[in-house]
This record gives sequence, C-alpha cells and structure tokens, in this order.
Amino acid sequence: MCIALLFTGCATPTAQLNELAAQHGLKRELIAAPPFQLVAYSRYLKPELNAVKHLEVYLEGDGLPWATRTRIANDPTPRTPLALRLMTNSQAPAVYLSRPCYNGFATTPACNAWYWTSGRYSDAVVTALATALHTLLQRTGATSVTLIGYSGGGVLAWLLAARVPEVTRLVTIAANLNVAAWTQWHGYTPLTDSLDPATQPPLPPRVQQVHLLGARDVTVPPALTQQWLARHSPTAQVFVLPSDHACCWEKLWREKGGIWLGRQDSNLGMLGSKPSALPLGDAPKNSLKP
Repeated sequence: MCIALLFTGCATPTAQLNELAAQHGLKRELIAAPPFQLVAYSRYLKPELNAVKHLEVYLEGDGLPWATRTRIANDPTPRTPLALRLMTNSQAPAVYLSRPCYNGFATTPACNAWYWTSGRYSDAVVTALATALHTLLQRTGATSVTLIGYSGGGVLAWLLAARVPEVTRLVTIAANLNVAAWTQWHGYTPLTDSLDPATQPPLPPRVQQVHLLGARDVTVPPALTQQWLARHSPTAQVFVLPSDHACCWEKLWREKGGIWLGRQDSNLGMLGSKPSALPLGDAPKNSLKP
C-alpha cells in the first residue's frame, strides 16, 4: 500500500510525467482537438526573445498499450517518457504533445482502448494531433516546425509531416515506420485500423528527413526500416547508432541532437547535464499488441 506516492514509486504514469515536466520548468496546458483534450508540456520562449519562429514538437512512443500479451492496459501513458527527456535536453522553443487518450484521459467519454491498440496510428489520432499542432502554431506564431518522434511516435510524426505544411524537418528515433512489416516480424496482430507510412506517398521535398536506428534494437530491427526507406525515401538521412530500443538515446541526443535537428551550431541549445540514472525507453516488448 502506498503511503507516499511520489517516494514509493506508486505514482501514476501521468503524475510522474507531470512531475518530470515541472522539474524542468515546463508549462502544462490542454489543447482542444475535438472530441479530445490533448496534454502539452511547453517551453516557448527565452526571456530575451519576442516571438517563436521555429518550434520543435516531440511525440512519445506507444507507451503501454497492453498490460500483458492478452490483456489491454487501462492506461497507455508511457512509464518511461523518453521523448520528454529528449526535450528537456534542448533549450529551443519546444512542445511535448501527447496523443488522444494518453496522460490521464484514458477513461474520458471520448476514449476507449481502440485509440491505443488497433487504432493507435489511425486517421482519427493523426487528425487530432494535426488540429492541436495548428493551435500551437497559432499561439506561438511559429512558421516552421521540426517533428521529433520516438518509436511509435515516429510513425505519427511521419504521418503528421505529410499533413502539416509548416513541417520542414522530421527526426525519428527507433521508429517502426514500416508498420505492416514490423507487426509481421513480431507475429503481432496487424494494426488494421492504423495508417502505415509504408503504404503512403513519399513525403514532400519540403520535409528534410533524419531517421535514427539502434544497431541492437530487437523491438524495431533497423533492417526493417532501412530496407523500406531505401526504396521509399532515398534522400532521407539514416543513421544506425550503438543503441537498442531504450538505451542510450538520451546520451546520444545530448551529443549529436543539434546536428540531427539541423542547427548550424551542433551544440545550440543542447544541455550538457550528466545522464539520468532513471531508466529510459518505451513499453517493454511484451506489452505491445500480440
């Protein structure tokens, strides 16, 4: 029984996410994307700046769609929010944008488990994220966007980049961009209600693509993505790095994030803090849909 939630590790994933954001001075806000409310953690401005010209938007992985291989999770919110940790290592104007039904909204009337299982990359989810992103652009005045997506968040970032004309750069990290090949390789039930970048037209030339893959990643084997990208997006930059699906992306991001984000100074806005001792990554392999 939990006596002090935050000190015994019994806090909900949403509470832990809120605490991590607060520790780094991020502002929590709700973005209307009917019929959903999406949670966003933002850092728009440095005091000396008058307006935002370019915005970084971070999208998290699938989290915990399944509690076990046969039981759907009640709350898919990530237990180890890598995308948020990556954002805290950058000092640029940035937003961490949650998905529909994540971050404390799983039990609201608009939500059901379809949104984090078969429909996790559905048109409804992408449309809600696009609506929220347009709202953020209006609020900030930003005229261009870099999307950064981890794991399944990279799938959503790719799909968003095709719809939002302000997106000029896409960075994916350990992303299962060939969804059908990924489910088949693992023997998972196909995500028949989801969109798959592999069946979509190539992204427009305005979007510069950078795809980061882990050489030791057994959750999203790099060959699945490399083979598809070579055929589908031959101009994309693809890097295979000494990482698995969880480790050691935060360290690599501090070292090379500025380059991958296309900054002229590779260290611009990147913090040099020591790596966190907390575990990183998305949901464990056996929590994904069987």
